[in-house]
Amino acid sequence: LQKFISLCDAQRKIEGVYRGKTRTYDFRGKKVVVVMAGNPYTESGEKFKIPDMLANRADTYNLGEIIGGSRDAFVMSYLENCLTSNPVLDKLAARSQKDVYGLIRMAETDSAEGVNFEGNYSLIEQNEMITVMRKLMRVRDVVLKVNEEYIRSAGTSDDYRTEPAFKLQGSYRNMNRIAERVVAVMNDDELEELILTNYRNDAQTLTTGMESNLLKFKQLAGCLSPDEAQRWEDICRTFQRNVRLRGVGEDDKVGLVITELGSLADGLDAIRKALGSGLERLLAPAEAPPVESPPLRATFGPEALDAMKQFADGLRAALAEQAKNLAAKTDQPPQEIQVISKVPTAILNVVRQQFRLMEGWLAPLANNALQQSEEVQHLRTLMTENMEAHQRLITLLEEGLARDEQMLDKLAKHKIAVERTAKKSEPKPEPPPKKP
Repeated sequence: LQKFISLCDAQRKIEGVYRGKTRTYDFRGKKVVVVMAGNPYTESGEKFKIPDMLANRADTYNLGEIIGGSRDAFVMSYLENCLTSNPVLDKLAARSQKDVYGLIRMAETDSAEGVNFEGNYSLIEQNEMITVMRKLMRVRDVVLKVNEEYIRSAGTSDDYRTEPAFKLQGSYRNMNRIAERVVAVMNDDELEELILTNYRNDAQTLTTGMESNLLKFKQLAGCLSPDEAQRWEDICRTFQRNVRLRGVGEDDKVGLVITELGSLADGLDAIRKALGSGLERLLAPAEAPPVESPPLRATFGPEALDAMKQFADGLRAALAEQAKNLAAKTDQPPQEIQVISKVPTAILNVVRQQFRLMEGWLAPLANNALQQSEEVQHLRTLMTENMEAHQRLITLLEEGLARDEQMLDKLAKHKIAVERTAKKSEPKPEPPPKKP
């Protein structure tokens, strides 16, 4: 990109090669428009940056924003660009564009009404092309979701993320690479495995975040298993915790405590909002639709009237007897009415999720404290055993010293006895001869 800088500034020059010879092209006095298209990230997952000398002179547009009302054309372009990559649809790409749109309409509606091909295709060829086109539509839907998530993630600041950045791309190149291997005899499982294999290979080229990007892709494709969903939730919780701890050093205990208290406050605030919205829904008056009852019409004969009269007399007597019984039971305690209200499932799920969130950041602290307590207890046990061993060693040394002292006493007494015996057994010296 550096060689375009001189073309965009006042020099209006650019180096080029024509017929194997290098030369400088001078565009002074001419109007120049430089158009570039790039992705927010490179294939290795690093951020792509335009040099400042170009960015300061450029108008930058986001592809997701300028699509606007042309979304249908953008969605259709995935299928249009991959026709030449598929061996079955390659022949269709060389024919009329009307045949392409007619085939797409047949694949979408499963009806040939109003579709007239300009080329000659046998019934077998039409069925094969329609089958392949339906499989490519499934590929298109997945690649389009990846592209939308890629653009959304790239436009989010790192300070406001709730999950790791998504760096897998949903470009025409991904669509064409998958379309090369799509055939009509594939079933749905084989097609899903082909899509997953392609993006698994792309995820391996990322310097970091291979696991998180692959799990996010499976979530977009709708093939995330329960274990993988739990793993994705753990990754998101850890990521959110790391975002909160960003800028707080490991030695800053006060900062760590304040961060954890802030997380607790956020969780409690979310619980408060969930409970408030749930109570509002519970307290809202239920609006029952008006029910119009049809008019009742009845015709009674003499026998029916006599039966109704007898029933009314019996009912009157039963009510009078019941009134006497109620009057006699005036000493009974007043009745109590208890209203039991169950918590709605939605509120219960929100509360459960918030407590799981609190458990997620409280569990490491509890485990760390428990581990430290276990280590201290283990160290205390080792120190006690060490002291006992030293005490036994001191006892053995004292016993050995006492035995040595006894042995020395015995040796000293034995030496004295030997010396006395030796003195007694020595012959007395003869007196010197007298001098004459």
